[in-house]
Amino acid sequence: MYNLLGDLSIIEASSFVASPTAGLYCAQFGAEVIRVDQIGGGPDYRRWPVTDSNDSLYWENLNRAKKSVALDLSRPEGRELLQALVRATGQLITNFPAEGFLGHDILAAGRPNLVTVRIMGWADGAPALDYTVNNAVGYPMLTGEGPEPVNHVLPAWDLLSGAYAAFAMLAAIRRREQTGEGSEVRIPLSDVAIGTAANLGGIAEVLYSGANRPRLGNTVYGLFGRDFVTKDDVRTMLVVVTHRQWANLLSALDLRDAVAALEAERAVSFAADDGLRYMHRDALYPLFERAIGSWDHTALAAKLDAAGIVHSAYRTMLDAARDDRLVTNNPMFSQFGANPSGFSYPAAGAMGTIADMQRSDPRAAPRNGEHSEEILSTRLGLPSVEIARLIDSGTVGTAT
Repeated sequence: MYNLLGDLSIIEASSFVASPTAGLYCAQFGAEVIRVDQIGGGPDYRRWPVTDSNDSLYWENLNRAKKSVALDLSRPEGRELLQALVRATGQLITNFPAEGFLGHDILAAGRPNLVTVRIMGWADGAPALDYTVNNAVGYPMLTGEGPEPVNHVLPAWDLLSGAYAAFAMLAAIRRREQTGEGSEVRIPLSDVAIGTAANLGGIAEVLYSGANRPRLGNTVYGLFGRDFVTKDDVRTMLVVVTHRQWANLLSALDLRDAVAALEAERAVSFAADDGLRYMHRDALYPLFERAIGSWDHTALAAKLDAAGIVHSAYRTMLDAARDDRLVTNNPMFSQFGANPSGFSYPAAGAMGTIADMQRSDPRAAPRNGEHSEEILSTRLGLPSVEIARLIDSGTVGTAT
């Protein structure tokens, strides 16, 4: 946590991954993020993974450091309270439908300089999920050996859309500071996905060649990179990204003579050409398979580290969670026990490091409705008797 956005309050009305991620990133840099949900929790409130008590570990980590207001959004009065909160703060992150009661034009009628960031599926308003957008842009047909498509388990487009939404919020606020004008920024997952593919050259590549990239499995496209197995059966990924690393790798594995002979045979030089190393992988890989297969992993890793070679053994997430470098001795993490689930575990704070600032520990996620009374009082100025009426009527929920 860093207090860089301490003067910024944001209403978040959202569910699942992309929109809550945007709010989380803002909260990690000090913004007051007020998440408004249906009483009892939104559709993601119990999303897996869950504990034996059905508390969502997913939810409590995507919503750390936020405040929670619970409203009955099926009632007009509940929806009006949410609209009032948005107008009172002036900033909204949401993935609610663009044409619903949280439509920007409706809200801006009472707050002309409102900044809304809306995460969508498709740009035309049609619904989509990370998993379906990923299929639409073609990545499962590049992943794995084939011929069947392979979906990956990381919701990449949700996460990128969330990060882009947080950036868009700050950019729109900057514009408002300069012009006084509010705005709505719409961020469709489909545009983030296909735009990212274009930024990486993928659209230009297939149009230029008129063909799809071949399925490569664990081979890295255009570089010397693949998984290899050591003498003690440890599978490790090895990737060369600089010409110095290539030279160091040949020295570390005592392959300079063997590779020089291959270069002479094929009339090429691999010393300064990533593409040639990739194109001639049919002959290079067997050399490296034999060399790497003659080493135990521990000794090989030490040798590669000394040579500045990028590598990593394949591990499980449980291995990673117990790893000293990644988690247990990483200052980004703090052991946290005040979680809604009651389970104590290392919790992640802000992922950026600011050298001249102290990163504070992560904070707990709220319980549904934990801050309802506080926010209605401070943001809307409602007296306690009115808040009590709203609670008694079932329009407002509080944590129990």
